[in-house]
Amino acid sequence: MKTIELFSPAKINLFLHINAQREDGYHELQTVFRALDFGDTLTFRQKSGTQLVNLLGADNVGNMADNLITKAVNVLAKQFPAYASPVEIVLDKVIPMGAGLGGGSSNCAMTLIAINELWGLHLGVNELIKIASTLGADVPFFVFAHLHKTDAVAVGIGDKLSPIDLPHQDYLLLMPKVAVSTAKLFTHPHLVKNTPIIDDINGQIERFLDNLHAPFHNAFEHIVMAAAPIKQALDYLRTLQAQTNATARLTGTGSTVFLPLRYTLNDHQIQYIIKHAPCRAVKASSLFGV
Repeated sequence: MKTIELFSPAKINLFLHINAQREDGYHELQTVFRALDFGDTLTFRQKSGTQLVNLLGADNVGNMADNLITKAVNVLAKQFPAYASPVEIVLDKVIPMGAGLGGGSSNCAMTLIAINELWGLHLGVNELIKIASTLGADVPFFVFAHLHKTDAVAVGIGDKLSPIDLPHQDYLLLMPKVAVSTAKLFTHPHLVKNTPIIDDINGQIERFLDNLHAPFHNAFEHIVMAAAPIKQALDYLRTLQAQTNATARLTGTGSTVFLPLRYTLNDHQIQYIIKHAPCRAVKASSLFGV
C-alpha cells in the first residue's frame, strides 16, 4: 500500500486587512502569508476495509465530524466517487488550535494534495485551490505555497493568490493558551471592514516586512488584545523591538503574536528570551525565502 508523508506548515500574516463584507456574508481581505518551518506532520496510507477515513492522532482537535482533514477527504470522495478508497491518516500535531497559525487549514490542504496523489485524481493547482476555497479561507494558501514553493499575497476571500519573493527570515512566536473564535471576531462591532485595497504590494515590502508602517496593520489586533494573556505576550515582544528594529504583531485571527528577527539576536539571547516569556515561545524560520 502506498504511503505519503507531508510536512504541514504553520503560517503567519505579515498584515491582515478587511476590505469589505459581501452580501453572502463572506469578507474580502488582503494579506501576505508566510509559511514557516514550524508545523505538523501528516502520514497517509491506503488501507483495506469499508471505513473511508481512519484519522489517528487527532484526539485533541475537536469534533471529528468537523475536522478539516476528514472534510477534505469527504469532499473529494463526493466529487470523485469512482476513485475513492479507504485511507488511514496519522497526524503528528504541533501547531496549537485557535492560535492564528492556520494549523487546521494547513492539515486540510495537505490532505487535498495527498489524496489527489493517492487516488490518482490528477487535479491541477487551480482545481485544488477551487476545492480548497470551499473548506476555509486559509486553505488555498497552503495548497498554493506547497505546490509553488512560495509565500503569497492573498485577496478576495483568500482564494486569489499571487507569489511574493521575501527574504529568508527568523521569527519569535509567542503562543498564549487562548483559543480565539474567528467567527466571533468577524462579527465584532469594532472590526474595521472598509480598508482600501493597496496596490503594488511587491513594491512596498519594506513597509510591512520587519516593521509595520501605516496603512499596514492587522485589523483584529486591537480586538484580540482585550484578552489579557495575548496583551501580556505582545507587550513582552514589544520590549524587544528596539533590539531587533522590528514590529511585534498579531498573526491572523488567533492568539499568536510574533516578532521578526531579521536583525538576528545570538542564540544565547534568544534562549534567554524564550525562557522568560510569559507563555510558550518558539523560534521559527520562513519555509521559503530568497
